Amino acid sequence: MHVLILGGTSEGRRLARLLHGAPGLRVTSSLAGRVAGPRLPVGEVRVGGFGGIAGLTEWLSAHRVDVLIDATHPFAETISFHAAEAAAAAHVPLLAVRRPGWVPADGDVWHPADSLAEAAALLPELGRRVFLTTGRLGLAAFARPETEALWFLVRSVDPPEAGQPAPARMELLLERGPFTLEGEREVLRAHRIDVLVTKDSGGEATAPKLTAARERGIPVVVVRRPPAPEGVRVVTSPEEAAAAVLPAP
Repeated sequence: MHVLILGGTSEGRRLARLLHGAPGLRVTSSLAGRVAGPRLPVGEVRVGGFGGIAGLTEWLSAHRVDVLIDATHPFAETISFHAAEAAAAAHVPLLAVRRPGWVPADGDVWHPADSLAEAAALLPELGRRVFLTTGRLGLAAFARPETEALWFLVRSVDPPEAGQPAPARMELLLERGPFTLEGEREVLRAHRIDVLVTKDSGGEATAPKLTAARERGIPVVVVRRPPAPEGVRVVTSPEEAAAAVLPAP
């Protein structure tokens, strides 16, 4: 049996470890290649896009994939919908691994948004010094006239590409998670942050910033995650995904 994991996440790497070496099982992990120096999973790895739905459909057939597992980031909406369409076209079962979203705790001051643009529109009423933790690819949403007076601390694994639209007043913080609570407290204190923007990525690796913001009474703009494609079976952990693939003992 050949299993293709669309990965690039901690869940994808953990799933590859759970399946690696299982008798009669070939596992290939695919990474989009958008991050320089990615953490590689164990086993066979391919890096780069497939060329849209048609390319992924062809790859599934040419490499005789028996099961496709979408373990991408909860906000990797395009590849998730491509996976659903390609799996249907190639008649390959599809399983999606989605870590649970975050839930507000007592003391949290959350402002939900349905998009990065909506998040940017909320900021002028919430603060002046913004800790932006939504990554480098969506910076254009914050390069708008109503946010010109705001200052942004932008955390990203890699720097933005040259010429990419970005906030007028911005400082880059190049870091890769997981992050500690003490470290997040220091970031908020040292940069005098008064509003945080995050995607509802879920998981523990980047959750300490929410606790740090709660402690300081800082409002948090939380961008809601897109839904999984209709009809796709969703599990919440790599362990559930592995159990669905591996034969019963």
